Amino acid sequence: MLLNFKSSLLLILLCFFLCSCSIYTIDIRQGNIVTQEMLAQLELNMPARKVQFIMGTPLLKDITQSQRWDYIYSLKQTNQIRKQRRITLFFDETQHLIRVDGDVRIGKSLPKPEIEHIEYPEDTDPIL
Repeated sequence: MLLNFKSSLLLILLCFFLCSCSIYTIDIRQGNIVTQEMLAQLELNMPARKVQFIMGTPLLKDITQSQRWDYIYSLKQTNQIRKQRRITLFFDETQHLIRVDGDVRIGKSLPKPEIEHIEYPEDTDPIL
């Protein structure tokens, strides 16, 4: 009886010990966080200073290509594959925004068109 109690207690303590040794990993976020609200404020022909005020300093700014700014965001969550988002802004010689490439769209989202309500005569069945 005493041996069963000791072995049961040892088994319970071993379970608690193993459960407490689980590995905890944090979410790893790297790069520029770019939201859709930020992108909605961008407009073509916008000056580079205003773009930088809205978007922040780009993660990659090539010295040889001052007309290209790269914003890269990476997120690695526990037990999931790494997600990456890339946005590239291009400027002309006068430092005005001319093109946006990447994983998202610029500008405000268009409102969804309203669905036209159709009234059927009472003698017809709208379900085919």
